[in-house]
Amino acid sequence: MKLKSRKTLNAIILAMVVGAFYFLWVFLRLVEIVAVHQDGNYSYVLVKNFPLTEKGKIHWWLMNKDMLKQRYDIPKPASYGAFTIEFWDFADGYLEEGKYDRLCFTDMKPSVNCIEKNQEFTVGKGLDNDIYFGVDDGIYRMKENGEMFKRKYQPNL
Repeated sequence: MKLKSRKTLNAIILAMVVGAFYFLWVFLRLVEIVAVHQDGNYSYVLVKNFPLTEKGKIHWWLMNKDMLKQRYDIPKPASYGAFTIEFWDFADGYLEEGKYDRLCFTDMKPSVNCIEKNQEFTVGKGLDNDIYFGVDDGIYRMKENGEMFKRKYQPNL
């Protein structure tokens, strides 16, 4: 009986170690920027390995906004200051337009100039100079003083 309990304990420890390595791999992998497309004051950034959590996405933006400006010249604000940057999952690569709705880029030649609409994150600046972060279930707003709050989407009643 003692041998069986030792095997069970070893199996549990092994599962925990494998789980910890998987957790670290998922959360510590580097974001890969594959391409950037522009349309006026809108920027579309195609990414792989984007952070999974809302906090991780916002933190990634705050740590990398200067790099994005240097390398890709984004954001490109309109004359009145507003801009929008959308981050899209590029896991499937460029695709043909297909039979259903895909996001297609006019700065590329058809027919392989579209991606699946799997939006990861949005960053923008409105007329009020607040920065907003669009996430799955709402919008975070960051005031000029750094104060941040979240407004959840309201379901249609």
